[in-house]
Amino acid sequence: MENLRDKKKLRSNDAVYGIERAPNRALFYAMGYTKEELDRPLIAVVSAHSEIVPGHVHLDKLADAISAGVRMAGGTPILIPAIGVCDGIAMGHPGMRYSLPSRELIADSLETMVMAHCFDGVVLLPNCDKITPGMLMGAARVNIPSILVSGGAMLAGKVNDKEISLSNTFEAVGANKALMMSDEELQEYEEESCPTCGSCAGMYTANSMNCLSEALGIALPGNCSLLGTYATC
Repeated sequence: MENLRDKKKLRSNDAVYGIERAPNRALFYAMGYTKEELDRPLIAVVSAHSEIVPGHVHLDKLADAISAGVRMAGGTPILIPAIGVCDGIAMGHPGMRYSLPSRELIADSLETMVMAHCFDGVVLLPNCDKITPGMLMGAARVNIPSILVSGGAMLAGKVNDKEISLSNTFEAVGANKALMMSDEELQEYEEESCPTCGSCAGMYTANSMNCLSEALGIALPGNCSLLGTYATC
């Protein structure tokens, strides 16, 4: 196989190639990377995995699968974290003020990490409202080969054979306050409306932005309409 480093074809040459970069490579070796891994293209896998966002709680499994695919294709995957606010959990209190600004933080941090470490390509792994557009903005800034993998939507819940989602629970709160729904009925909506991981069921910002990513050509066709439960959690 041709030595891509010798032919000076990779952006990451600036970080790991040549005699002058011996100290840089030493820091990679400190993390367990091998010389063979450093000879391959360095691919950032930017994952928004956390344990506070239903649409992100399963992204660690997807990140593992993506990393395996990068290795199979001859690259070296490097996991980079991204923050993410759950708009639903942040709603109705001062926490909501932080949701939109988080989009800029995500774009800024992605740009910072990718440019500072001279990655050759990026795999974006977002899912929810401000995270997908934030990562897309960051990818546009760095202007290197990038692809988006959606975490997928959650399954609909069910109450009395009726499919429901989070929006129905918001409506149920109003119905309860208007004395049109009992406390027991409201609790059933609360417990059954979000039955799985994934972005909230419905065409809200998360799912619409994920689908728009396909139209923009940065996500593979069909990827963003898959459910988050498909072989992930």
